Amino acid sequence: MKTKVCEDFLQRGLIENVSHEELKEKLDGESLAFYCGYDPTAKSLQIGNLFAVVTMKRLQLAGHKPYVLVGGATGMIGDPSGKSAERNLLDEKTLQDNINGQTQQLKKLLDFTGNNAAVVVNNFDWMSGFSYLEFLRDVGKRFRLSEMLAKDSVKSRLNSDAGISYTEFSYQILQAYDFAYLSKHHDVCLQIGGGDQWGNITAGIDLTRKLHSKQAYGMVIPLVTDGNGKKFGKSEGGSTIFLDPDMTSPYQMYQYLMNSDDLSVIQYLKYFTFLSLEEISKLEAITKETPHLREAQKVLAKEVTLYVHGQEGLDSAMQATQFFFGGKIENISDKEVHSIFADVPSIELKKDDLDQELNVLDMLAQTPLFKSKGEARRSVTQKGVYINNNTIEAVDYMVSSSDLASESSLVLRKGKKNYCVVTFK
Repeated sequence: MKTKVCEDFLQRGLIENVSHEELKEKLDGESLAFYCGYDPTAKSLQIGNLFAVVTMKRLQLAGHKPYVLVGGATGMIGDPSGKSAERNLLDEKTLQDNINGQTQQLKKLLDFTGNNAAVVVNNFDWMSGFSYLEFLRDVGKRFRLSEMLAKDSVKSRLNSDAGISYTEFSYQILQAYDFAYLSKHHDVCLQIGGGDQWGNITAGIDLTRKLHSKQAYGMVIPLVTDGNGKKFGKSEGGSTIFLDPDMTSPYQMYQYLMNSDDLSVIQYLKYFTFLSLEEISKLEAITKETPHLREAQKVLAKEVTLYVHGQEGLDSAMQATQFFFGGKIENISDKEVHSIFADVPSIELKKDDLDQELNVLDMLAQTPLFKSKGEARRSVTQKGVYINNNTIEAVDYMVSSSDLASESSLVLRKGKKNYCVVTFK
């Protein structure tokens, strides 16, 4: 097993808090079973969740065994931690679809083979067997109301206009029982999670001691933010960056990471990549000397996209990036076109027009790129109009199906940066 795990974690800034100092020695000297939980509030994990997944992967590479808990039971309630209002309750089918989606993602990100193979567990499997009275007698009596009210996640909601329901107030009991159950049945002795989970984790440590007289430990990682304190994982337009390529394309993820600010990118490299600290230190020096080259951002985008989407996804993202540097746009799908050019104007024209061939000026005049056919004519004459990044050479050019970059779309460009997607239906 690799040594000095804790030293590496500390140097990377991965540890915000631990329940017991002795845990640091155990991480270096023993092989521990640990867990991290996710409530299936969406069918895909977000890039913000990736920090905990990468941390699990680091522990697994160091010889520790990860248990990934998907909250089929707790997902029905919703964790109040870090939330200013009550979550919307999800129905069972939606929850199951979300669990299936997240499980498939996790199987690509962690190693499910070998001596310390990752295991996915669902807390619905043990919670569903309880009656309400049994749970109150066997578990609820172990909790003191004063301690539950003292949790930061509870106090912040009690003092807010939204308040907190009994349902969400009970969440910490359910999560605590998860820890106690995994300790008894799988010898799990460590829970990791984000800093906002500290109260839930310590509740689980206490319950494990009370129910099974076993020592358990907790470790929390920091909340990831950018240089302005904004939460990591939201694009400029407010869209969430998901790990599912059908929800967020590899190109969109790549570009999001490429846009990381210089103040944050080095910390992101420590959090999200498996590069050595020496390699990251070199990138930090390059960023300070030549920030305009954005070398650290390029490495971050490459490493994370490769980890999440594999080589095929990275190749797709790199190809899409080249489109914006003048590379010929061809042999891609409609889905890829509309994902890559999601932020540019688009119009629909009739497929019959394309089949009969369409004068380029007639097409251009229907786009928001030009106010009139006369303006379009001048731009074409000046060699300033492109179809799929190929220059339009003549005003009498006839657009045909051979100009499509995908099944039904082509991409227009005016000048250097003005784009429009034309789809023929």
